[in-house]
This record gives sequence, structure tokens and C-alpha cells, in this order.
Amino acid sequence: MNATRLLDTQGFEVFDKVFGVEEIRSLQTYFDRINAPDGKNLFAIRNLFGNHPDLLPLVFTEGFTRFKNSIAPEYSLIKGVYFDKPEGSNWFVAWHQDITISVTDKNTTEGFINWLPKEYGYSVQPQLEYLENIVTLRIHLDETNENNGALRVIPNSHSKGVVRLEEVNTEEAITCNVSSGGVMAMKPLLMHSSRRITEGSRRRVLHLEFSNKNLPHGLHWAENIDWQ
Repeated sequence: MNATRLLDTQGFEVFDKVFGVEEIRSLQTYFDRINAPDGKNLFAIRNLFGNHPDLLPLVFTEGFTRFKNSIAPEYSLIKGVYFDKPEGSNWFVAWHQDITISVTDKNTTEGFINWLPKEYGYSVQPQLEYLENIVTLRIHLDETNENNGALRVIPNSHSKGVVRLEEVNTEEAITCNVSSGGVMAMKPLLMHSSRRITEGSRRRVLHLEFSNKNLPHGLHWAENIDWQ
């Protein structure tokens, strides 16, 4: 079964060695210049490439661009977030789906609900077809396993649309270990969570979302980068 088919059926797939050792070291060095304000908190940079446009060539290497195009050809980047779960972090993330997108402006488009103002514009829950179209690629800067906050997922839970937790069986959850330089591809409607760090190792991830759909009625993605 090819990668795209597997992503569609189970909602995720893990790929090793998408980035080389030196490429990951360059990304680690870049983010080492940006320190979390509190070493025990989850640190996030949203609107990543809007705030750090010089990061683009470090992320969109020849190898990653080729990989991205094999998974999501002709898809544009619509969201970038950097997550750093530092050593000693007590944060955990409860079971959830990613059901919002980032847009520049607010309007009254039917089916777009739960608007929240953000520094980059607005967060909003769109019509289901837009969520189903998105592909998320998570670039891992560190070895990630159950001890330092690897994602736990419920296979095929993305196929049910937007659901409540009680509608899925969390006993079917599996942990997605990802090597440094690896990429986890997933659908945003996949039910997922992560546990507290239980050993002294960091977990840094670049969370990138891609879509090939234009938004309706004058709405625009907050980030929209077409890097082919």
C-alpha cells in the first residue's frame, strides 16, 4: 500500500530519515537561538514562517520538498507551528482533533464557526471539507518516543468527521515513535494526544499543515506558501 493510500485509510504514517543529520543540526541550531521563557513549559511559535521567513530554506530542503510532493502534490503550506516540549515539562495534551484553521480576516461565511482573534488574524472551525483536505507533516528534531511526549493516535478515527471523545475507543491507541529527522504525516481529524515527559529529553517538532483548497467568500489562509 503506498504512503498516500495508507494516510487516507489509517490517518497517519511515520517516515524515517527525511532530513539528513546536518540538515537537522541546522534546524536545531536555528531554534537554539530562541529560548523558552520557562524551561518547564510547552513553548510554541505560531505563524512560524510569517515570524521567521528566513527559516523557509532550512525546512524546504530538496529532500523534504520531494517528500512533501510525494505525499501532497500541489499542496501549499497554510500553517506552521514550532513546538518545544522541554526537559522536565509536566504538560500533557488531552485527546483531541485539530479542527481549526488560521485565516487573515473574519466574515459571515456559512459553516465557519467558533471565531477567535489571534495575533495573525483569526482561528476558526471551517466546513468539514476543508479539514478533510488538509495534510499535516510533523518534522521531528529529536528522537521521540512514549517517554518524551510522542503522539498517541487512534487509527482511522479521522474517518468519522468531527467527533466527541466518547465516540471513539481510546483502548485502540498506539504510540508513534519518530526518529530525529523523521516526519509523521497525519490527517488533522485523527484523534491524538501526548503524555507528560517522563525522562530528561527534549521534544521539538515543526508542525506544518498543507492544503490545495482555496477558502470561500473572500477568506484567506493566514499563511499561504506555495513551495514546490
